[in-house]
Amino acid sequence: MAHSLSTPRSFLYANPGLALPDGRARDYLSLIRRRARGEPIAYITGQREFWSLRLCVTPDVLIPRFETELLVEAALGVLDAGKPARLADLGSGSGAVALAIASERSQCEVHGTDISPEAVALARHNARELGLGRVRFHSGSWFEPLDGQFNVVVSNPPYVRQGDPHLQQGDCRFEPQLALAAGEDGLESIRTIIRQAPQWLVPGGWLMLEHGHDQGHSVRDLLSRQGFASVKTRQDLSGINRVTLGRTLARVTADPDDE
Repeated sequence: MAHSLSTPRSFLYANPGLALPDGRARDYLSLIRRRARGEPIAYITGQREFWSLRLCVTPDVLIPRFETELLVEAALGVLDAGKPARLADLGSGSGAVALAIASERSQCEVHGTDISPEAVALARHNARELGLGRVRFHSGSWFEPLDGQFNVVVSNPPYVRQGDPHLQQGDCRFEPQLALAAGEDGLESIRTIIRQAPQWLVPGGWLMLEHGHDQGHSVRDLLSRQGFASVKTRQDLSGINRVTLGRTLARVTADPDDE
């Protein structure tokens, strides 16, 4: 109802006897019917908050989830606030992760990529709306549209197994399947990123990947086999394995767990 009236929720509490104009009442009931069919609120309102940033979202992108903020925290832990650095966010979607990091590290050159032109257009829109137009979003698969090397590469790639029943439940029914599923074991995209990442990272650079709750061991193994060091998995606030990271071999510098 607050969305229908373009007001904050506090307005509704302050005006409990308000009679809705006919047009607004019809709009409200239409939105209620959409929600009753299970459509995510973020798609209904076209908005979602992430890292205290208000983002526009559409069915062209995944709905940003709070647990993905752990990926932002991990990146911030290795990026010195006063030191220039380059960061790439692969599979940016709405731009949530890239924009959150850029909002905290003004000296960091941030790039995002996505294979969906619609997602890239939306991420650029969000960047402009948030005053973060310096973040550059590119159309293409993973590293393909990028140039140069990066200090940090982050990604929340597709990691759900093809045919997983969760794809037909809850919000996932309405989200782009291309951004959710990745092969029979869910690791297809993660394998590709890990295989390509070393040539795109500076010596001592970090690769950080979000993954499924039961994929931490597999991702650690993939990183180790590719020659990454300091490989570890971090848990989200629910105690679920959520982000695994590793770094290219180089001289020892600050470890994110020492921050």
